[in-house]
Amino acid sequence: MNEPSAFQIKVPGSTANLGPGFDSIGLAFGRYLVLNAVKAESWAFHYINQPTFRPALESNLIFVTAKKIADQHGKDLPPYSVDVLNDIPLSRGLGSSGAAIIAGIELADFLLDLNMTLEEKSWIACKAEGHPDNVTASLYGGLVVSTQSQTSVSSVLLPAPKFDFVTVIPNYELKTSEARKALPKSLSFKQAIEASSVGNVLIAALLTENGATAGKMMESDLFHQPYRAKLIPDMDKIVLIAHESGAYGTFLSGAGPTVMSLADHEKSSQVRDALQNAFPDYECVVLEPVNHGARIHIVSTK
Repeated sequence: MNEPSAFQIKVPGSTANLGPGFDSIGLAFGRYLVLNAVKAESWAFHYINQPTFRPALESNLIFVTAKKIADQHGKDLPPYSVDVLNDIPLSRGLGSSGAAIIAGIELADFLLDLNMTLEEKSWIACKAEGHPDNVTASLYGGLVVSTQSQTSVSSVLLPAPKFDFVTVIPNYELKTSEARKALPKSLSFKQAIEASSVGNVLIAALLTENGATAGKMMESDLFHQPYRAKLIPDMDKIVLIAHESGAYGTFLSGAGPTVMSLADHEKSSQVRDALQNAFPDYECVVLEPVNHGARIHIVSTK
């Protein structure tokens, strides 16, 4: 059993869907969930930059995920005191729960010497999250396209697109469970074909660095954005300002309420400034995709 005196787990956040890639496309970003663990007498989690977030151990998603894996293998997790630095805002559509699940999987795999493959970790994460987009992006890094069935998940790993993502993070939460209630029960066969083709073109445009077409596809989604946009009061205004200041296209990050705009490196700052001026109470930042996923670093073996 692995029991170093101190180690660190670092997991990137993610955006999901990118418009038409509903429950399928995920992209890792340079915002992180960081666990700094030190050997202790009992398990404890301290959220350093989220002092009001104090989930009980039995409802802490990181620990619950790790313990479930340990129980399945008939093992006990050696106790650690964990300082958590979380740069991924909760319930904003930036993969906070997905990152926590991946952190829990890495925690169990590392401490119990399970030596799980990435594919095994991915399937555990997808079963826990219910859909693959956020968790696979946080696990693998880069742009990940996945499909999940009742028995498996299949993912294709692609390099992160060479664009910036200008991000508007509202000062309110929107839980994914609530956003899913806004979705239709079904789409017609004709609508499903069109919606699927939009997602296909989006991937091709990103891979060929065709920002104009990618942005158009992001705004042409038929799966979820037309139904969820009403839950984001400023969506139309954000889209308009982003276009006027040079962005290619704008989409909901995951279920929202965070909204992202695709832009070239040369224009992303002016897009961000325009949005920040329009929404001074929101956090407006330029996020860059990252090609690395979850990582573990042993700080001390003593």
